[in-house]
Amino acid sequence: MRTGKAGARAVRMATAVIAAALAGAPTGVSAQRAAPTVQVDADGTVQVPAMAVPVSPMLSPEAQRYVNEHLHAMQTPALLQQKNGVPLFLAPYIARQKQLYPTVMTERQIGGVHVYDYAPKQGIKPANRNRVLINLHGGGFMGCFPGCAELESMPIAALGGIRVVSVDYRQGPAHRFPAASEDVASVYRALLKRYPAASIGIYGCSAGGMLTGMATAWFQRHALPRPGAIGVFCAGLTSSTNGFGGDADYTTAAIGEARAAPEWPRAPSKPGSALPYFAGTDPADPLVSPAASESVLRAFPPTLILTATRGFELSSAVKTHAELTRLGVEADLHVWEGLFHGFFYNPDVPESRDAYAVILRFFDRHLKR
Repeated sequence: MRTGKAGARAVRMATAVIAAALAGAPTGVSAQRAAPTVQVDADGTVQVPAMAVPVSPMLSPEAQRYVNEHLHAMQTPALLQQKNGVPLFLAPYIARQKQLYPTVMTERQIGGVHVYDYAPKQGIKPANRNRVLINLHGGGFMGCFPGCAELESMPIAALGGIRVVSVDYRQGPAHRFPAASEDVASVYRALLKRYPAASIGIYGCSAGGMLTGMATAWFQRHALPRPGAIGVFCAGLTSSTNGFGGDADYTTAAIGEARAAPEWPRAPSKPGSALPYFAGTDPADPLVSPAASESVLRAFPPTLILTATRGFELSSAVKTHAELTRLGVEADLHVWEGLFHGFFYNPDVPESRDAYAVILRFFDRHLKR
């Protein structure tokens, strides 16, 4: 088909508009100023100008509201305070989970360690009578027991029809590494008297996700049998002064937690985590950062990794999955669009329920019946 002069001129204008849009340049004659410029330094550091990031339209309506609520809660200091081990902004989610996921919780000692022992109110499913899950709660190794323990254990126990033992492991600043790993090992040894190792799964979120990997490395060092499967949620097996390491230390802080990214360049500091629990540790120690050792990772059981595109653990989770896969370990990675660190605590969000289903399918597939 032949195009006349007017048609050709229209095509040229449309092409120019598209090219300008792709380049981020203003397209209208009324544009008052040029678009902000991204600056790339000689060493590859990118100076990103101020920008607006809306809530992802790919989320469910419930999740869109949830992201908005979370970001505002993170900027309300009173809601971040803990009362009896429960951050105030999490309290409504605990109440809601108790309505949706009825469990019977027994407070007891296992292996000399304080635990919350959850059983589904409707009873353990026959297929799970010889299986157990160990939960290692989040909280930055500085609290959130029983708050995070409840949120991570109740839906899994109730929906899965399985026993979940949440460990009240020792934390900072009163305790230092390896206290938590020792506590997890004590509980694990005690449960091994009743359950085969292949029928035991371990999982946790945030600090608990880190500790899941650290405990798995600890078991190797102390000749304990490998658990059947593990779940590293809201975490990875690397760490840094600012978080978990990688791009996400800088790219997700604002859009996931409503806080500024760390300054760069920053003053020289010791490598490794700034958390009090890890004071004096070596970040190259695989008992602290399991990803530091190929031999340790190669011996890991099947591993499920959960994260989200606004989670400050995103880079570490992706790196951990890549390393496990490279070393021949069966590893699944699930990344939720538009959500943040520990997003599945709110049970009224469809994406949270999707996460519960992923967790239960994974452990059902890998734990020995």
